[in-house]
Amino acid sequence: MAGLVSKLWEGLSRTRSSLMDGLVRMLSGRSRLDDEALELLEERLIATDMGVDTALSVIEVVQKQLNGRSEMQWLALLKQELLARLQKVHQNNGRLKAVDSPPLVIMVTGVNGVGKTTTIGKLAYYFTQQGKKVVVGAADTFRAAAQEQLQIWAERAGAGVVKNKPGADPASVAYDTIDAAVHRGMDVAIIDTAGRLHTKSNLMEELKKIKRVIGRRKMDAPHEVLLVLDATTGQNGLSQARQFHEAVGITGIVLTKLDGTAKGGIVFAIQQELQVPVKFVGVGEKITDLEPFNPEVYVEALFA
Repeated sequence: MAGLVSKLWEGLSRTRSSLMDGLVRMLSGRSRLDDEALELLEERLIATDMGVDTALSVIEVVQKQLNGRSEMQWLALLKQELLARLQKVHQNNGRLKAVDSPPLVIMVTGVNGVGKTTTIGKLAYYFTQQGKKVVVGAADTFRAAAQEQLQIWAERAGAGVVKNKPGADPASVAYDTIDAAVHRGMDVAIIDTAGRLHTKSNLMEELKKIKRVIGRRKMDAPHEVLLVLDATTGQNGLSQARQFHEAVGITGIVLTKLDGTAKGGIVFAIQQELQVPVKFVGVGEKITDLEPFNPEVYVEALFA
């Protein structure tokens, strides 16, 4: 936990600076949360890419909760409200599903450039470090380099790989991966998919097909459909999440590149609008730089 706190502290430094510098200025010389202060608070929250609707609803709740108390308590109430929003979604399905009959099947989606391949490698490492046997399926057959990159990351993680020739049917690779995982007694199967543009409806249909085929090989699979999002894209990431969720019903978000953005507030926008939990966060390039999302640690790092 100490390592995660340290990494998030550093990774969220730009978001924290954007949020807290303005709030500290707002506190200076003020005895009450007046209209000018509320406007600045809204501006600071939106600057983190929390989104206008989320920011306004947070402010409304904080104002109601003050309820005659000293208005200098607003910062503690703000922190409390943001944490409550993350906990509400996280407590229900923030953890990876447990399965009675292995393997746990995870389908990973996301557009080009979000760090999907490296995230799969880090996920595989996360599981192998728990002593679990992992296989990854190279179902991104559209890009020749994708299989090579996945092979490298899988080897680093100590995981096996199932692949086919470039241009092969992605759904068949997914099927073969589950089949191999079942016969080899693997604990976890992670399926890569093409880094497709979320605006291409025919490619979304391909994702739906992959999900259906996985379900044919293992009735209750995929158990998780994780969407990898680049935190630096902010509200555009929310747009991606909407469309992927509509197409394949994502069960969780992996938020990458938090170490290079001031837009860490996107977590709140995603969870408010879609009620989809952030399940992992990436705060660096190393294979160890992926951690399960912890609402308490995240909010603490924002307000530290």
